[in-house]
Amino acid sequence: MSLTLDQAQQIITAALAKSKEMGHQPMGIAVLDASGNLKAFASEDGASMFRFDIARAKAWGAVGMGVSSRTLGERAKGNPNFFVSLAATSDGKFLPQTGAVVIKDAQGQVIGAVGASGGTGDEDELICIAGVTAVGLAHG
Repeated sequence: MSLTLDQAQQIITAALAKSKEMGHQPMGIAVLDASGNLKAFASEDGASMFRFDIARAKAWGAVGMGVSSRTLGERAKGNPNFFVSLAATSDGKFLPQTGAVVIKDAQGQVIGAVGASGGTGDEDELICIAGVTAVGLAHG
């Protein structure tokens, strides 16, 4: 199974609804396919210009390594040189900071990732999870 455009857009819609419900600042949300290609992006009115790059970089790292950006952030603490090297070799597309989760199909295969930027890392991650679960997919 691959991630469809319709699913990506539904993830964004559900994530933004959760963000509004919780009263967060304007968000940017990026959904990537399993190859790290942008599938869909939305930036709420009032979101800063950095939202896209941050949301995409969180999701890109997650899908590239197959784990949430929270896990990557934890791993980076124990091996900072490696993670700095990853960021450099990816031309800045790799950000190991909380706020992105991988998207998995029913068989547990990674089919993409979603990253958010605009709140705290925990807030960003929470709305990403809400978006993924709203479309009946799993996250990790």
